[in-house]
Amino acid sequence: MKNLPIACSLDPADLDHRRCEFHRIEGLTTALELTESGMKAMFEPRPGILLELARLIDLERDCCRFLEFRITAGQDGGPIWLDVSGPPGTAAFLRETIGAGRHERAE
Repeated sequence: MKNLPIACSLDPADLDHRRCEFHRIEGLTTALELTESGMKAMFEPRPGILLELARLIDLERDCCRFLEFRITAGQDGGPIWLDVSGPPGTAAFLRETIGAGRHERAE
């Protein structure tokens, strides 16, 4: 993993819009936890969820270049996991900048 600076390139108005989008997606989770390197969220499989996650990742890759994303789709219709990670400080950034985990759920 490259050692890119933990920074978001969005202006305040765009960041507010992205927070709303993130919280909408976060509301669809069945489990959410902040990890040492970022966050991990579980989603029940439903039509369109993979496309929604891919769209959010596509947007985030432009403004938060330090983030790394992994989507895992469980076999036989199992849950879908989104792992977001980055260099040390990423979990704090996600919590402070976009409010990740403000309604944190345990697995």
